[in-house]
Amino acid sequence: MAEASRWHLGGTPKHKLHYRKEVEMRTTLQEFLLYLIFLINLCILTFGMVNPHMYYLNKVMSSLFLDTSVHGEERINFKSIRSITDFWKFMEGPLLEGLYWDSWYNNKNLYDLKNSSRIYYENILLGVPRVRQLKVRNNTCKVHSSFRSLMNECYDKYTSENEDLSDFGLKYDTEWKYSAPIINSPWHWGFTGVYRNGGYIFTLPKSKSETLNKFINLRMNSWITRSTRVIFIDFSLYNANVNLFCIIRLVAEFPATGGILTSWQFYSVKLLRYVSYYDYFIASCEITFCIFLIVFTTQEVLKIKEFKSAYFKSSWNWLELLLLVLCFVAVFFNSYCNIQTFLLLGQLLKSTEKYSDFYFLAHWHIYYNNIIAITIFFAWIKIFKFISFNKTMSQLSSTLSRCIKDIVGFAIMFFIIFFAYAQLGFLVFGSQVDDFSTFQNSIFTQFRIVLGDFNFAGIQQASRILGPIYFITFIFFVFFVLLNMFLAIINDTYSEVKADYSIGRRPDFELGKMIKKSYHNALEKLKLKKPETDEDKKSRKSRDLAEQARREGFDEKEIQSAEQMKKWKERLEKKYYSTEIQDDYQPVTQQEFRDGTTSKYKMRLCECLTK
Repeated sequence: MAEASRWHLGGTPKHKLHYRKEVEMRTTLQEFLLYLIFLINLCILTFGMVNPHMYYLNKVMSSLFLDTSVHGEERINFKSIRSITDFWKFMEGPLLEGLYWDSWYNNKNLYDLKNSSRIYYENILLGVPRVRQLKVRNNTCKVHSSFRSLMNECYDKYTSENEDLSDFGLKYDTEWKYSAPIINSPWHWGFTGVYRNGGYIFTLPKSKSETLNKFINLRMNSWITRSTRVIFIDFSLYNANVNLFCIIRLVAEFPATGGILTSWQFYSVKLLRYVSYYDYFIASCEITFCIFLIVFTTQEVLKIKEFKSAYFKSSWNWLELLLLVLCFVAVFFNSYCNIQTFLLLGQLLKSTEKYSDFYFLAHWHIYYNNIIAITIFFAWIKIFKFISFNKTMSQLSSTLSRCIKDIVGFAIMFFIIFFAYAQLGFLVFGSQVDDFSTFQNSIFTQFRIVLGDFNFAGIQQASRILGPIYFITFIFFVFFVLLNMFLAIINDTYSEVKADYSIGRRPDFELGKMIKKSYHNALEKLKLKKPETDEDKKSRKSRDLAEQARREGFDEKEIQSAEQMKKWKERLEKKYYSTEIQDDYQPVTQQEFRDGTTSKYKMRLCECLTK
């Protein structure tokens, strides 16, 4: 029986092992090509949902409703509202002018479309806009006994428990009466609270003059009071030229501290999915995506049945499961959005005299876009599973895998110091500097400082002593010390990996060799490359065997000795067994024979190199 080599211990013949390895490589290559097709299909599907006109539609609408100033007072627009007086000026000025486009620029009448306004002459106002207010009850907070003689009313910040549900003011119309929230409507996350649906609601008339009179009436009768905490202005547009809906929400929050904080949301979504031929092509990509999802799910189920608990020991398998879960969630969101659009769109478009609540549909479409964005992110990350066929990419993955323990230890030390500085900044500058107003803002601000984006003047003005001390010590310890330690860990590990690769201690790039071999075979068949000669094949095989020996731990002296023994054996065979003896044949010397038989490991290595 032949003596087992260091490269293989067992009774399986080598030709069977080679065949099994070749089958495994072919399976991996097929899996890689199949996944590339899936990834290309997913990219077409996701980018097909995004329209460049979405950005421009949002931009033109935000410019109209956010940047337009009150006539005669250039400083007042929606972004700069700071008081109730400014708010009413905006409502009776830029908002009113932006919503009602009654005539062309030469004062001719616009198209007669059921008396609907056409903003910028291209965007149809769907239904009528809606204004909604939420309030809190009196005595939801306590006034200190020392100040009760000066102030006997107290209105806390907004919560669902503090919300005022009673009628107020004139009490004869919807804007003075509380309307219960709709169950399936999404809540709004603002600066100072999370607001639910419902409240004191009214819709705007079709006539511009009637709307102006309504605003004046509400202002004169104090519709906004001390208990007001937020006002929402909602309306929706449709642009038939680009087949996009634009759902707009303007928000004015009235915090307990006084003043007004404004925010806004502009969502351009494609609710009518399948209109053009390209849309139907995207639909075919969606069907293909579902087929791929079924195939991949079946493969993973079979792997789990085969490997059982060992399946969950691989991080790539966990990534595979995460990707499958995200794909199923994306399919669910897409199906739900399409069903809800089919059921609600017709009802919302029936009546032009009521508010059309497209915010619910836009909300779910935004969720779907976020899920599909996360899905394609992890789909691209999975490409790293197949990078072993490339030397450079393999060095990168090897570097990260080797230094992960050092990075985790460093991260613990880094974030201890980082969070200590974040809390220091929040406590010292939180009441003076906007960047440190909350603990979360302090954390993000410090990341910006590391990247060179900071407001040193604001920090120094907040505290002339602690400000510079905080800034200088943070830059020194975090930027100059800790970040350089992190880079040193990466650089040192990369140097080790590169040194190991230079002496042959690296993974066998069998998949890359197979791709390269298939590529060269294709070129030869197309007669774009000369066929490989026997000498080239022999030289390439010798190099491959030497690389394999290096990976298995043999040093250069052993490999050179084995190559010398291989030459001696070939010459010996030519002399005694070959019928074609060359004239320039050199006999084997006693010294060569003595060098070739001094140790058993050289014989074993020679056997591996000659087989």
